Amino acid sequence: MLTVGVCEDEDTIRTVLVRGLRQAGHEVVVAHDGREALRQFSPDRDISVIIVDIGLPDADGRDVVQALKSAGQHAPVLFLTALDATHDHLAGFAAGADDYVTKPYDLRVLLARLEVLARRGPVGATAANGLVLDPITHSARTAAGQVRLSPTEFRMLAAMTGRPNEVVRRRSVIAAAWPDGAIVNDNTVDSFIRRLRSKLDSIDSPTLIETVRGVGFTMTRKDG
Repeated sequence: MLTVGVCEDEDTIRTVLVRGLRQAGHEVVVAHDGREALRQFSPDRDISVIIVDIGLPDADGRDVVQALKSAGQHAPVLFLTALDATHDHLAGFAAGADDYVTKPYDLRVLLARLEVLARRGPVGATAANGLVLDPITHSARTAAGQVRLSPTEFRMLAAMTGRPNEVVRRRSVIAAAWPDGAIVNDNTVDSFIRRLRSKLDSIDSPTLIETVRGVGFTMTRKDG
């Protein structure tokens, strides 16, 4: 039996999906929007797999997933969405998806894919303690305060905080923050990194962005 987190705002789709999961013997944790998903799928809850719709009423599902990973929830993620263009698939995987299924879908195939993801298990990463990302307001906050981020800044930061102490390559940061095919030069990326550092300093963030020359960036604790 799996514990499956489902974040879907459309009543009919959610009802059918939840019923099918329960009939297959799985426990289901339901969220109706991004804010509820952050609460229901928190890192202290043992969830096997998470299903998220991208078109949520209060946030982009991809930003919600990045925020969950940043907080330390590393259960495999499957996006279930009507967005079926190639660039949508690529953006979903860049945001941290492990699988991507478009609507309409076959429930039997979806269940099989969930079981494969569950066998793969979570990635062994830790949260960027003390720094919380909010995908609804596109902001970062610490005990010292809160700062608003642009969507690009939010996605860049989430790409790094979701993999603390790892070196995240420039191309991965770009893929998470810009549309597929966008031409983004190093100066642009470095400019955004400087702005992020300044904003994190303004809220006394316990983590900092370090540049790994010629490779990318890493998010580390100041006391680490």
